[in-house]
Amino acid sequence: MIHIVFQFNDIEVLKKAFELEPSFSGEVLEIQDDFAVGPLVDIYTAEGWEARKQWWREVLAGGDGDGKVDNGSVGDDLAKVAALKQRLIEEPKEIVWIWAAQNKHDVSGYYWLMSQLKEFQGRIFILYLNNLPFINEKGQIFYPEHLSSIPPREFLKARRLARPITLSEFEIDPDEWNKQCQEGRGVRLLEGGKKLSMQDYTYYDEELRKLITGDWIKASKLIGQFLGKAKQTTGDMYLLWRIKQLAAAGELDVQGELKGMKDFEVRSKAAAAAMPPTVEEAAG
Repeated sequence: MIHIVFQFNDIEVLKKAFELEPSFSGEVLEIQDDFAVGPLVDIYTAEGWEARKQWWREVLAGGDGDGKVDNGSVGDDLAKVAALKQRLIEEPKEIVWIWAAQNKHDVSGYYWLMSQLKEFQGRIFILYLNNLPFINEKGQIFYPEHLSSIPPREFLKARRLARPITLSEFEIDPDEWNKQCQEGRGVRLLEGGKKLSMQDYTYYDEELRKLITGDWIKASKLIGQFLGKAKQTTGDMYLLWRIKQLAAAGELDVQGELKGMKDFEVRSKAAAAAMPPTVEEAAG
């Protein structure tokens, strides 16, 4: 049995569940890319895949992730899928369980992955934990948005939800996904169930602007505030890229080097201009 997840933190909790019930244990494979952001046009062609890699190079440039696209520290998801398909051909009794929680990262990854596995219909199972109640460590009922927030013992209940992806789903889901891929917009949001909507690359900018005042704030603190307050969030590297884009557009003053999120501070030019002068400025 092969288990597939879409977020690194999901691996550990799933393996702990295996320890509690070895009968459903197996290899855990992580799809690492975040398909909820970035270009998807012609994603299943060499040209489209390279265009996506180039976009990630630009997003990660100068920050902590600079070079990760090409230095081997991030796995090649295309190669993983190719190896998975070859294994399923060579081992006709092997099955795949795809784990997804109700968040745009997992659902986008599900669409990207399952669209490539139609020939193995009947052997590809989905465990979509959509609006399902679980019990947390305090004994309280909650509805998890991420697999990693589910206690390992609760996975023993969740595994009963595994079902084959139907032939109808293999027909309809890839069609819907391909329509979105060709739309050319850069942000995907989960509206409910498996329904994704598309937004422009600038979608998160307005929420960032609300947090940027006339006072200096380090980019890392700004991103932390965004992740703690915004209803719709995304990865910190995407947010760092958007802050740099706002600075490049002339909206922000910058102190430090526009590299990693701890390397520079920003403030709103408009808000700073509207602030009364400091004592030092007035005296000068």
